[in-house]
Amino acid sequence: MARQSCTTWMTGRRPCISSTRSSPPPWIALTTPGYDERHGSFSMNTGRESRPLSSPITRDSLNWLTGQFRQPSRESMYRRDIDSRVRLETCLALSVAALVFGMFAISDYYYTGVSTELYLLLAMRILVVVSCLALAFVIGRWGNYSRKGWLHALPLWILATGIILIVPLRPESLSTQVTAVVVATMAFYLLIPNLLPVVAFASLYLSLGFLASAMMVADIPAVVALRILLLLIMTNAVGFFALLRLEKLQRKQFALLQEERVQNRQLVEEIAHRQSLETQLRMVAERDALTGLDSRSHFMKRAEALLLRSQLEKTPFSLFMIDVDHFKAINDTWGHSQGDRVLTAIAGTCKRSLRPQDVIGRFGGEEFIVALPNTHLKDARMVAERVQKTVAELPAMEEMPDHRLTVTIGIAGVFHEETDLPALIQQADRALYAGKHGGRNRVVMSHEGTHET
Repeated sequence: MARQSCTTWMTGRRPCISSTRSSPPPWIALTTPGYDERHGSFSMNTGRESRPLSSPITRDSLNWLTGQFRQPSRESMYRRDIDSRVRLETCLALSVAALVFGMFAISDYYYTGVSTELYLLLAMRILVVVSCLALAFVIGRWGNYSRKGWLHALPLWILATGIILIVPLRPESLSTQVTAVVVATMAFYLLIPNLLPVVAFASLYLSLGFLASAMMVADIPAVVALRILLLLIMTNAVGFFALLRLEKLQRKQFALLQEERVQNRQLVEEIAHRQSLETQLRMVAERDALTGLDSRSHFMKRAEALLLRSQLEKTPFSLFMIDVDHFKAINDTWGHSQGDRVLTAIAGTCKRSLRPQDVIGRFGGEEFIVALPNTHLKDARMVAERVQKTVAELPAMEEMPDHRLTVTIGIAGVFHEETDLPALIQQADRALYAGKHGGRNRVVMSHEGTHET
């Protein structure tokens, strides 16, 4: 049967391919994430829908009264994020507060002298100082800002109780104690980290407790009590709104940081997605979709590089063309799908029969081409004969039990001569034609004419 006109571009003959497209081999679907098996084409994605970077996330709404996130999960995430910082700042603030509170024992001695009140004040101050230091240690080791809010609130109530107890034990120093209450209230709001509702209740307890104690023990006039009340109201209002603003600003900063992290993560995913698409496109350009061998253009690039290297290093270079015998008869008799299966089987067999340094590609239709760097013609002939023998030993296919697969191979080579790849391909192609005309299932070397195996 006459050989199909499936030769090289330099001979002027148009390569032919199977007219019916069948399902590509498994390697395409397994190695190419973007391959669509149902349509037999490549999609531009990597197993997920391609989507642009999402728009900025919706600003989390904040409670107008507490400054906290309205979403419990968002608030919990925020508290977990700042937990380590809050624990450190709480330990430092409580240590300083305990030191200052204990230091004022000097003023106790000034106002009371050596008396029962002095001993009671010292005992109370020591208890408060020890409690604050112990709580600072516990919070530093086991505190949890998101789950153990009561633990962080406890020092405020202890300090507030200690300040209130000073009034009945030192009533004559009420004027200085008012200043201490104002300073302590502002410290509650701004210096000791805590949630706004916790601080507000503790400060309210301190203010009302101090005022009630002053009115009962110090017997102050109503106008003085009113002045103290107004001062404490102003102090709590200033502290409350200052902390409210601070809480909102911190949470807005956290939301913006989370948004930036989300966008950065999406950007990284998009970059990885685009890199995957580039890999897919490169694979499509470099691989023959049916056989998995190098495409014609990719083979030419690799072979030209190998030939140039051989010429620079003065080493031999060989090349041979492989043609499937009676391929048109296979297509006409058993159909193009069976012809595609034949090409896939022979391509895999040829590739396994070659050496690691050899390069094989599908040249068009039923033709394959192999480049053998650093290989003399006699060695190339041995490789070609091994390929021919391996193909001939393939078991008969179930659909065509009476047909044995064979190939004809034409070999060309160069050692010191300056030649280009198209010229070598032409030599191998002429040797291949000689083998086809000589009866097929042969290995023919371009400088030897026709030789049967």
